[in-house]
Amino acid sequence: MSVRAGIVITGTEVLTGRVTDLNGPFLAEELRRVGVDVGRTVVVGDRRDDLEAALRFLLADHDLVLTTGGLGPTEDDLTAEVVAAVQGRPVALDAALEARIGAIVADLNARRGWSPAADVVERSVRKQALVPEAAVVLGPVGTAPGLVVTSSDGPPVVVLPGPPSELQPMWREALDAAPVRAVLDRAEELRQEQVRIWGPPEAELAGLLRDHEREHGSLADAGLEVTTCVRDGELEVVTRFAPSAQPAYDALLASLHAGFGTRLYADDGRSLDDVVAEALLARGATVATAESCTAGLLAGRLADRPGSSAYLTGGFVTYANEAKTAEVDVPAELIERVGAVSREVAEAMATGTRRRLGTTFGIGITGVAGPGGGTPEKPVGLVHVALAGPDGIVHRELRLGGSRALIRRRTVVCCLHLLREAAGA
Repeated sequence: MSVRAGIVITGTEVLTGRVTDLNGPFLAEELRRVGVDVGRTVVVGDRRDDLEAALRFLLADHDLVLTTGGLGPTEDDLTAEVVAAVQGRPVALDAALEARIGAIVADLNARRGWSPAADVVERSVRKQALVPEAAVVLGPVGTAPGLVVTSSDGPPVVVLPGPPSELQPMWREALDAAPVRAVLDRAEELRQEQVRIWGPPEAELAGLLRDHEREHGSLADAGLEVTTCVRDGELEVVTRFAPSAQPAYDALLASLHAGFGTRLYADDGRSLDDVVAEALLARGATVATAESCTAGLLAGRLADRPGSSAYLTGGFVTYANEAKTAEVDVPAELIERVGAVSREVAEAMATGTRRRLGTTFGIGITGVAGPGGGTPEKPVGLVHVALAGPDGIVHRELRLGGSRALIRRRTVVCCLHLLREAAGA
């Protein structure tokens, strides 16, 4: 990991959480693909002093610094100006770029039916066409150009727009810029592997890793950077390493397989959604859903993947008891006798939706997502899920904690794993 990059995410809306940062994760993975490790990512608001401090902090011990955002026409868009000052480069108007941005703005205004004052447009375009001395200009995707700004004695700074729809198409051009290419030429391959495990607690994973190190030696000394996390009940193990450490990673992967068996369901970076989809496609199987407390989240997740029409036939949102009876044939007397949140109703929903739509599998979900509605017998977080298929019905009773959103999301993940196991993955 000889080449390191720092990232500055700008924007008070990102700093305060009103907007979720999508650029940092995108850039981190794209940099890894070309052998560059991200040392630090810093988020700053639209404040000149904070942005300058972040840039100087990262330039001190990174080979490359990237910024996102702050390239628009308004007064709080400061990035190009501050980067130029930090890099010791005066700015000047690029007349050709001004004309290019002006044409883009004129076309945008015409298509949207806007008629801003001419002087307002002129000032906005002019601001975005101010370029630091010797900078490489990256062609605008929206109205804002990107920049690669060098200094006389330090790393280059790549200045990128904030909207992901503009940043991502510009990324390839940024990589090809000569100052960036000079940095990348020093980079070495940085591999990353991901393992996904369903079922065991995190403590079991920690114990397995300790046992592995007792037998094989320190993971760090072997050149493996291993990070673990729990995400929606799953364990994720991500390992980064240079090619020379491949044998050490192979030994680690063997230990994980030996320790977790079939609970380790993916070791090639595939997501749960990919594994489920591929298993259904391989089997030629279809699925339908009947959802109460998740209200379509499971069907939506199944549909997120391109080509999902090959296996997702349809689904029902049966929030009210009357909908359960009318849409998926749950007997009203059953609901009256055992309650809507019950194993029996979840199983009836699963069989009903499967029968109604003629699918290989049917999934039923009913529960109490909260924050209200719970009772001592059926508290918030109690969810019953069932899967009906050719081999019968599988039921799970879930006792989940956390917010309403977390309970619903975790329920969907549990159902996807039920479907994965039933489909043979």
